Amino acid sequence: MRDITPKPETWREAVAQAFVKLPPEAQALLQEGKVAKGDALEVARTAGILGAKRTWELIPFCHPIPLTNLQITYDFEADGVRLEAKAETIAATGVEMEALMAVNLAALTLYDMLKPQVSGIEIRSLRLISKRGGKSDYRQELSPPVKAAVIVLSDSVAAGKKEDRAGRAVWQALEREPSVEAGEYEILPDDPEKLQAQIRQLLVQGSDLIITVGGTGLAGTDRTIEALRPLIEREIPGIMEAARAYGQRRTLYAMLSRGLAGMIGNSLVLTFPGSTRGAQESYQALFPAVLHIFKVLRKIPHPQGYS
Repeated sequence: MRDITPKPETWREAVAQAFVKLPPEAQALLQEGKVAKGDALEVARTAGILGAKRTWELIPFCHPIPLTNLQITYDFEADGVRLEAKAETIAATGVEMEALMAVNLAALTLYDMLKPQVSGIEIRSLRLISKRGGKSDYRQELSPPVKAAVIVLSDSVAAGKKEDRAGRAVWQALEREPSVEAGEYEILPDDPEKLQAQIRQLLVQGSDLIITVGGTGLAGTDRTIEALRPLIEREIPGIMEAARAYGQRRTLYAMLSRGLAGMIGNSLVLTFPGSTRGAQESYQALFPAVLHIFKVLRKIPHPQGYS
């Protein structure tokens, strides 16, 4: 199975269709309710719902996901009936296979119930019509790209005693974002004054996005939040709430992070944990959706730039 553990849960929808070609007498049986085995359309609808719920059991690499909505409808056409299924979920992976399974099972059920009375039935055009949801819906197309910088806060890394992995992982992830220009990558000791000075320099240089990595915990040297709070002009609590909620489902220690997010002028500052896993999970929780901030800012510029 594909590993979807890092993916956040989002709303997802898929619509699929199948067409069942029927001779005229079969259509008449359906419309008049004279199918010998019973109400074929309603049984087919029920079969489709049951089949969708068991998709993960029948297709080897499908993940079990909770279906929050499944609707199966049908329309009579000149030479048959068109079945359509709309499936919805809030999950880490898409729901298209469930929609396809629903119309497939519904079509097969119609075939089974009609075949004792008529022949010449064909199942045609099983296809996915549309799918929505997931991170792809939140991709931002920004031009010019967001100019980003990463600052790593660690006494041991700054002294050369330890290799930085967390900050490098974040910087490399930024490089893969199509609307981001990954720029400065700095390593500093846990020194509030040096951090504040570096932040001011990056702002003057025009950095749109600044991510600090490290110093968000409870150790005596963890002073990133204390250094940045006086500089933040508009705090955005929901950003780090989202990161902590995402992390809490993966490690119970996420609640101990004191991460802060906010604006300094038109620049967004994010504070990530110093552990590699914590930094990666914070990134996965927030990107690319957090880049929507810059789409909003570029429509309505902040009146005060930083200089």
